[in-house]
Amino acid sequence: MLVVENLTKIYPDGTKALDNVSFTVEDGEFLIIIGLSGSGKSTLLRCINRLIDPTEGRVTWDDQDVTAASGPELRRIRREIGMIFQHFNLVKRLSVEQNVLSGRLGYVNPNMALLQRFPADVRDQARATMEQVGISALAHKRADELSGGQQQRVGIARALMQEPKMILADEPVSALDPVLAHNILQDLEGLNKQGITVLCSLHYLDLVQRYATRVIGLREGKIVYRGSREAIRAMTDEEFKDIYGEEAVRIETGRSVSGG
Repeated sequence: MLVVENLTKIYPDGTKALDNVSFTVEDGEFLIIIGLSGSGKSTLLRCINRLIDPTEGRVTWDDQDVTAASGPELRRIRREIGMIFQHFNLVKRLSVEQNVLSGRLGYVNPNMALLQRFPADVRDQARATMEQVGISALAHKRADELSGGQQQRVGIARALMQEPKMILADEPVSALDPVLAHNILQDLEGLNKQGITVLCSLHYLDLVQRYATRVIGLREGKIVYRGSREAIRAMTDEEFKDIYGEEAVRIETGRSVSGG
């Protein structure tokens, strides 16, 4: 279980990105975080695995205090939490296989990993993981030769190399067309059905309504909406505007034109 308690993040310029955010995530949930750009979605995900240190509050993962952890303890916790990024965060000059292998850095000798000298069993694991997400034929291509959808599948494979119990996906489909967006979210849904907890930030309600088991909505760093899949499918205009603002417009596909 993930427990977020009174989480606040104030950046050095005074921007309050998160304001006393609290929620829990049960094992096996597919929780989607919605809100406008700048609402605090990315900051929240990055505070959960301590890519960003919160100003106040606490994050607990499987009874481990993430916010108090440091050094080897934090590295051990991070092994259990995979991260998928909006802009893929691949090393473009390296091959697909090398990028996927980098997901195992928390487990192997760092000096050997820098030289790309991974044990045979780790390379076997990488090949199996690439096969799982449908990119094994691309193993020796450079990352910068891939399409956006292919790059995001590399990012998923890299996260899976950690053997995570939870995946944090920060706007994983915002750079993709609608068909590819559904394909990537179907991949995440499949992993969720295998028992991996997923926290995913998204803009668009049609995707949220299709994939979420539960939803929280952020606005200006505060939680302004909590709902189940059924509740968000029945979202009222008033609830929609609480999240996206008075000027936001709902269109037929369920997408928010101001969702960015």
